[in-house]
Amino acid sequence: MVMPEDPVMLLSFVNMKLRDFYGSLDALCEECGVDKAGLVEKLKKIDYVYDEERNQFV
Repeated sequence: MVMPEDPVMLLSFVNMKLRDFYGSLDALCEECGVDKAGLVEKLKKIDYVYDEERNQFV
């Protein structure tokens, strides 16, 4: 799966996927072949972190 390069677009895209299709960040990364650490780091640069309870980046 090709993810947006722009961090803000990536945030929107990932949160939509988590909300609509995946029960966890691990499930999304595993199924889509995404590097979890890289994704988390990219969104951390714009001050967003993954919240497991909410299953979204906040």
